[in-house]
Amino acid sequence: MDALKIISEGSIKAEKPQFNVGDTVRVDVRIKEGERERIQAFEGTVIAKKHGGVAETFTVRRVAYGVGIERVFPINSPFVEKVTVVRKGKVRRAKLFYLRGCCPFFLYYRVRGVKPKARCIPYERTEIGNRPWTGRTGMV
Repeated sequence: MDALKIISEGSIKAEKPQFNVGDTVRVDVRIKEGERERIQAFEGTVIAKKHGGVAETFTVRRVAYGVGIERVFPINSPFVEKVTVVRKGKVRRAKLFYLRGCCPFFLYYRVRGVKPKARCIPYERTEIGNRPWTGRTGMV
């Protein structure tokens, strides 16, 4: 067996969390502040899962105070205490990057599969960065 495989098998977690893209998850992360350690929760929607083995990561997105926040977590990191599935999602994509330009209501309805009562309008209607906005305006 390769020396690299032997080293990588030792750092893979025995119990991997079971979740998919589109699920709403709560990730408990261990944070060191000086001499103290604490657990901080980050709750959001899984928009991507990448790689495999030791380098496996997943991206979680949430909207706080009108600003989208994304964090990338390694599954096998010792700083990720646990991943709890809050709500299962139903999506038909492997990557949900299209949710980056949408408001949180669009995300909620799209993931749960419920038709919205009103049209959903994105936050940045005129410009995103330096280019004009070209994405969808919402579900009809």
